[in-house]
Amino acid sequence: MSPLSNLAVRDVETLVHPYINLASFRETGPLVIERAQGVYVYDSNGKAYIEGMAGLWCTALGYGNDELVETAAEQMRKLSFAHLFTGKSHDPAIELAEKLKEIAPVPISKVFFCNSGSEANDTQIKLVWYLNNARGKPQKKKIISRVKAYHGVTVAAASLTGLPGNHRDFDLPLPGFLHTSCPHHYRFAQDGESEEEFASRLADELEALIVKEGPETVVAFIAEPVMGAGGVIVPPKSYFQKIMAVCARHDLFVISDEVICGFGRLGTMFGCEKLGFRPQAISVAKALSSAYLPIAAVMIPELMYEALLVESKKLGAFGHGFTYGGHPVSAAVAVKAIELYQRDRIIEKAARRAPLFQARRSASIRWSAKRAASGSLAAWNWSPTRRASVRSMRSTASARPLSASPRTKA
Repeated sequence: MSPLSNLAVRDVETLVHPYINLASFRETGPLVIERAQGVYVYDSNGKAYIEGMAGLWCTALGYGNDELVETAAEQMRKLSFAHLFTGKSHDPAIELAEKLKEIAPVPISKVFFCNSGSEANDTQIKLVWYLNNARGKPQKKKIISRVKAYHGVTVAAASLTGLPGNHRDFDLPLPGFLHTSCPHHYRFAQDGESEEEFASRLADELEALIVKEGPETVVAFIAEPVMGAGGVIVPPKSYFQKIMAVCARHDLFVISDEVICGFGRLGTMFGCEKLGFRPQAISVAKALSSAYLPIAAVMIPELMYEALLVESKKLGAFGHGFTYGGHPVSAAVAVKAIELYQRDRIIEKAARRAPLFQARRSASIRWSAKRAASGSLAAWNWSPTRRASVRSMRSTASARPLSASPRTKA
């Protein structure tokens, strides 16, 4: 193994990196990215890479976009920082909140700003608890997520996350966080079980969990439209329709975690539009600013805002917020990013190009499609007992996996 460069040694001796084996990392060192432009990033040796994941599903407008850079610079010169505490405000936050309400797929009353998807989902947890205290239902506090879900890594958001690696030896999940079945038909369907039957079974399992815990104790259900970090899992057809019916029967507040799927990832502005369900609240981050600056938002309905008013009349100040929430520079860049998505019809272009991506991809790996799927990001699933399948990140809920021909070597 080649000795580490000076830059790599400095990294190893100063940084703690997320999602890496820290012990072996001391030997291998980092890949140091020095610059980026368009879809390419360049390491410290000048080698170019296509950034196929858009960072962490976030740099939706590519690297080095001059309009975003100039927007940030202009705002920094005008108002480099301002907070939203104690009734203070500024134009970029107001304009961004207005824009998010305008493009929301469901009625939204107000917007709360924070800095990351983890903070957004952490805030969703606090708000649904706050809501039920205002409603006089203090026992209705449990929240249901799903196995393999990813909703963040703060203590509460990581409790929503359904991945063992985010729980082990962190003493998580906390009590009151429940996980229902993962909607991965390829992995978890029973022999001969259709997608429709699988979706019905998962809805029944969710309902059984609610009944077991007591509907009077369960407040909310949270879901990514397409599960990201858990494996790029597209739910089976009719899944969300069946799940929403269960949630409605038991008075569960439904939260759509759009941190990955929002702003065009599925070929629609929001993932819930593609998957055909209507949540009460929405979390957004990542592509909100094309990741040029950290910013996230919690989009809440009038019901939630009315509860906040009730609690303020009782308690006084709304005791939640972040120093950098709604930062003027981040907000200005987010406003510009949304303008670019709309002006340049980025989302429509992505939707149109997705079938081409699928066709070329399936041809390049010599796999035959049982049924065409729309999408431009995908994951492979390998099993010694099943043929390989591929699922599209932007597939419709009814899309079937691409299956390897039995005569084709993987």
